[in-house]
Amino acid sequence: MTAIIGYLASAIVLLSFVMKDIRTLRWVNIVGCGLFIVWGILIQEIPVIITNVGIVLVNLYYLLLKKPS
Repeated sequence: MTAIIGYLASAIVLLSFVMKDIRTLRWVNIVGCGLFIVWGILIQEIPVIITNVGIVLVNLYYLLLKKPS
């Protein structure tokens, strides 16, 4: 099950980069990074968790706090 979560996370992050709309890209990427966070917890890899939490926070900043110009 752990491997499946890792593969699914990879597939979703990859899928996010084919999105044309940047907002959709960010939301799909958040889902993929969320799965990577779960995977990182399961395999007890702090660097995976920290990196993906950081990416989620950047995505949320641009989605929720940064006003479009």
